[in-house]
Amino acid sequence: MAARRAPLALLAASVALLAAAASADSWLYEKFNTDGTVRADYDASGQQVAMLNLDRSSGAGLNSKEQYLYGEFSIQMKLIPGNSAGTVSCFYLTSGDIDDHDEIDMEFMGNSSGQPVVLNTNVWASGDGKKEHQFDLWFDPAADYHTYTIVWNPTNILFKRYADLPYPSSRPMALHATLWDGSYWATEKGKVPIDWAGAPFVVSYRGYSADACVSGGACPAGSDRWMNKQPDAAEWGTVKWAESNYMRYNYCEDGWRFLQGLPAECSRS
Repeated sequence: MAARRAPLALLAASVALLAAAASADSWLYEKFNTDGTVRADYDASGQQVAMLNLDRSSGAGLNSKEQYLYGEFSIQMKLIPGNSAGTVSCFYLTSGDIDDHDEIDMEFMGNSSGQPVVLNTNVWASGDGKKEHQFDLWFDPAADYHTYTIVWNPTNILFKRYADLPYPSSRPMALHATLWDGSYWATEKGKVPIDWAGAPFVVSYRGYSADACVSGGACPAGSDRWMNKQPDAAEWGTVKWAESNYMRYNYCEDGWRFLQGLPAECSRS
């Protein structure tokens, strides 16, 4: 297995596109603080739904009250229907806004009506980032809820861990879900901005769960399920299929970006 494919494990091991519904609970205000316009409601099945609004004045976000060091984090999202160009909907972990921060990103970049939404993944370790992969989603993420899962353990996130390369393993991270104006970057490298005639834009989240080690506390019972998880053969098959059919950007193939040479993990097996 070539190392240049290893970061794509997000498609198989760290992103689960599931149909199962989560049990009903009141997770929003128990687990998160909020920014901007966030509305809470319950759907027909009794699940609590958090709706993040984006308009000209402000975006919105959820910020976990706890910080974590390793875990399995899941949430169901239903993205913006129709013309979502310029918007960015996120589900990510970060240690904070400092230069040497750690971060695990899952960003959904909106697009014009009829064009695919783009999933952008990235990892930062001690301020070292630029590990993006981008995929055109092969399903409609606005038609229904899909479950997205981040698995973070001492061995894998989006890429295999190498002992001599930076890896987020010492800084606890908070979980965030955000919706914001990415007109300068998100759609066709900023060529297509938000059409504010469609505002407010809404992304809905439900079914949140965190089976994770809380910073300063113990890991939950059964954490060995994800603590030692690595992609199996079937999951790597999914990665290869997505790479062949839907991948639009791979940092390990961007020689123009890395004029001094590609990152070390790109050439390892």
